[in-house]
Amino acid sequence: MSVFTGWVEHFEAEAGRRAERGDPQWTRGAALPAAVVKSVQRFQVGEAGDGANLISKAGAAGDEAYTAAVRLFVEEERNHARLLEHLLTAANARTIGGHWTDAVFVRLRRALGLRLELMVLMIAEVIALRYYRALRDGTSDPLTTEVAGRILADEERHVPFHLRRLGAAFAPLSPVARRAVHAVWWVLLLGAVVVVAHDHGPALRELGLTRRRFVVDVLRTWVRTSELPDPVPVTSGPAA
Repeated sequence: MSVFTGWVEHFEAEAGRRAERGDPQWTRGAALPAAVVKSVQRFQVGEAGDGANLISKAGAAGDEAYTAAVRLFVEEERNHARLLEHLLTAANARTIGGHWTDAVFVRLRRALGLRLELMVLMIAEVIALRYYRALRDGTSDPLTTEVAGRILADEERHVPFHLRRLGAAFAPLSPVARRAVHAVWWVLLLGAVVVVAHDHGPALRELGLTRRRFVVDVLRTWVRTSELPDPVPVTSGPAA
């Protein structure tokens, strides 16, 4: 049995809970500073990808349970985009068609195979953890706090999901090669978080966070979360 069978069940249970809970009360509106609106618009673009490339690569990996779990993960990301779109509407703002930072992430993710895509995706997820925590805790607007809290809860589950697949993907590598991969991963993360901190600096200040504090917090989270688990074959063992 695939180790991702448990993840399929987990994602399905979360989908059921979302449906039972329903949406936030959008009609109460949202009050967001202009800098935060611009920042949310850019994150909404990043959440709005269709996920087709990731799903295709997951399918090619040959684990049906993993592919099913990836499809459910993509649905959660699409729901994040939908929630942010409604939040912007509640704040009398619109979504935007694209942003250069998202375009760079997409090109990197699609450059090679599944492993590189997941490595870049993990970087985005860890940055998102700190961003949505800042958005949840740094505003007095109840609707924004609720939306950010919902998305943050999902992102906290996504990180171990991707790490489990990466652990299996890098299992054939020697310890030296794994350390080299991790070093490159650190370089990619550092470049990404500096760019995001610079790009979203005005919004972070509105949310009570300096650029430096944001970078430091992301790096600390990375230390805690990015260590690849012990290699586990993806077609045997207990559910993750």
